[in-house]
Amino acid sequence: MPGIVADSVVNLCGAIGLAVAAAMLHRRDSHGPLTARLVALLVLVAALFLLRGIAWWTGSATLDRISLIPAALVPLGALIVTEGLLRRHAHRRLKAAALIGGIVLALAGAFGPVAFENHHTVMLSVFQLAGFAVCASLLLRRDRSSLLAWENRAIDRVAFGAIMVIPFIVTDFRVLAPNMPVRLGALGALLAVTAILIAGASAESQRQGVVLTSLRISGAALLGAAAAALSPDVDAAQMMRFCAVAMAGVLTIGLMGDALRAVLEAREPGVLDSIGASTAVTRDELIAELARQPIFESARRCREAELAAYDPPLLRTFLASRRVLRRADAPWGLIATDPAVERMMALMAARHATHVIVLSHEPVDLIVLAVSVIAADQATETALALVRRLLVQAPDASDHAHM
Repeated sequence: MPGIVADSVVNLCGAIGLAVAAAMLHRRDSHGPLTARLVALLVLVAALFLLRGIAWWTGSATLDRISLIPAALVPLGALIVTEGLLRRHAHRRLKAAALIGGIVLALAGAFGPVAFENHHTVMLSVFQLAGFAVCASLLLRRDRSSLLAWENRAIDRVAFGAIMVIPFIVTDFRVLAPNMPVRLGALGALLAVTAILIAGASAESQRQGVVLTSLRISGAALLGAAAAALSPDVDAAQMMRFCAVAMAGVLTIGLMGDALRAVLEAREPGVLDSIGASTAVTRDELIAELARQPIFESARRCREAELAAYDPPLLRTFLASRRVLRRADAPWGLIATDPAVERMMALMAARHATHVIVLSHEPVDLIVLAVSVIAADQATETALALVRRLLVQAPDASDHAHM
């Protein structure tokens, strides 16, 4: 009974996670032909995991047999995705074998005699593993020179995910792995999809994604082990079941959280998007537009006349080679007792500012603002630097009036 529950929960998590990943890919590129193939394959595998999870949880033999239909069609779906990645048609005999083999095994699994169930399981496992092996071979033996650089990177990601998932698929077949305490195919699919999504990001985001996923997996494994330790009759099999369930759950929740965050961020335009959509022309109008953004709500413009108490001539020399000042970087390469540093620190303290954007050093024209600790990251620093460039290029109100 514990094994059936663990198998069911892992598969249900896999179904939810893959459905979320399919929705994320569709949202990113709703009209791309390759994306359509990937989404179709993810939906097919998600349906397989959903049917299996419900069938094993409820003990429904009918649903268990119906789940063999998408299971038999997975190699065909993988081959179709492989064709899209390579921008080449696979050999006709290969496609015919995937199509006919999938249909025959699907019908035999759903409607065939129960007496041949073990034979069908063996044939289905061989068919699936052979299909993945053939797709991996086609991807790895491709002509790299005929594809663009980004296409080669995408193929490498998918091939890595396919190779990663093969050992996990083996555990789904009791004939091949009779002593496994829990079936890990759905967990392997979650890991593969997570790896593919991470690899599709920028280099910095990839590193962050790898660290975050590693923390999620290790934390989930520790949580599962701790939960298993609460049982008085815990053994290695039970420990593995708890860890598998915890990791599948955490990966699924992680995918759901990432998808929700992407949706919420897309609904709320960023700083640069807000400026790009704005009709503001002058510098003051742009600053007013920026004030609607959370990180700029405290921004105040300080012209030279307003800075008389801070010795503008001294600040003018100090700011000549500087663009954006962070209070955390003080004294900005000088000694702390330097008069210009003291005046700049006094200005920041008086305005409760964490950053100063230098629009001009002659005459002195600054924007002082306070960025919260939560928002103080590298993306915000980059946004401040880009905003400064836009503001510097925008005409001042007095200049605009003479145009």
